[in-house]
Amino acid sequence: MSQATTSTATQTVHWHPAPAPASTPSQRWSVEAIQALLDLPLMDLLFQAQSVHRQHWPADEIELATLLSVKTGGCPENCGYCPQSAEFDTGVKAEKLMSVEEVTRAAKAAQDAGATRFCMGAAWRAPKDRDIEKMNELIGAVKGLGLQTCATLGMLQPHQAQSLREAGLDYYNHNLDTAPEYYQDVVSTRQYQDRLDTLAAVRGAGISVCCGGIIGMGEEVVHRAGLMAQLANMEPYPESVPINSLVPVPGTPLADSEPVDPLDFVRVIAVARITMPKARVRLSAGRQQLGEAVQTLCFLAGANSIFYGNKLLVTGNPDVEADTQLLRKLGLRGLQTQAAA
Repeated sequence: MSQATTSTATQTVHWHPAPAPASTPSQRWSVEAIQALLDLPLMDLLFQAQSVHRQHWPADEIELATLLSVKTGGCPENCGYCPQSAEFDTGVKAEKLMSVEEVTRAAKAAQDAGATRFCMGAAWRAPKDRDIEKMNELIGAVKGLGLQTCATLGMLQPHQAQSLREAGLDYYNHNLDTAPEYYQDVVSTRQYQDRLDTLAAVRGAGISVCCGGIIGMGEEVVHRAGLMAQLANMEPYPESVPINSLVPVPGTPLADSEPVDPLDFVRVIAVARITMPKARVRLSAGRQQLGEAVQTLCFLAGANSIFYGNKLLVTGNPDVEADTQLLRKLGLRGLQTQAAA
């Protein structure tokens, strides 16, 4: 995987209101071209994004994914947004890796609620080989239910990625968070290249890539364009692109960050769709705070995946009920529901 060029590119991309030309993984996107998209009148941008979306995806299809923290807290990294860092006093206590039985129950509950992908997160900087062996057991158990599997475990070595692939892992999540030039403002315990190296290991093992970023960490618009350029210029670009809106957590360095303008968040979703037309663009952290109207605009902008049902193992899950009602009102259907129809 080559590191994308951010501020320079020889190709000039000209955009017109609609329909937008579909980009390809080999196309080089300059930061300037992406910023020009972000600066378009919102109606023009949404029209382009929806036009691209309908070229590549069913208009009413939404992937439902569920995320479970299988090993919470105690992470030695100092990511400024993360309550699981051991450096910050956020009230999150370090816990051991969950058992196979606990994870299987949670995955079954997610599946019963309509999820088709189950993501497992563990707060490690870089897992040890013995940690990978334990994760392989969890992956096998979840895969046995018929769910797609995803994991986010920190930085990986190539042999570890290969082991996860052999265990049945479908996707590996490793977000770039922001543009390379803004990265050290967010975290100093690792380098941007570390992220790219892990993604290369994942690709090399034949695992699909889930990679996105976070909006609202004090970055400028040019940094959002830089993040999109990094993602879109990967060869190939990620199969899944989660876009997070920062949820400020007391005790973290970014606790007092200014809220993102909701329409600016919609713009980022639209640009992700235009520049990565065949990727699943996922509304991730902060989605509930957006409200129904802004989420609707995000779906119009090309989002076709959500994290769903965060409160697992609860009868009459309120998150699931609210999401189900919203999708029904919009005439959207989850993958599993659509397949059964």
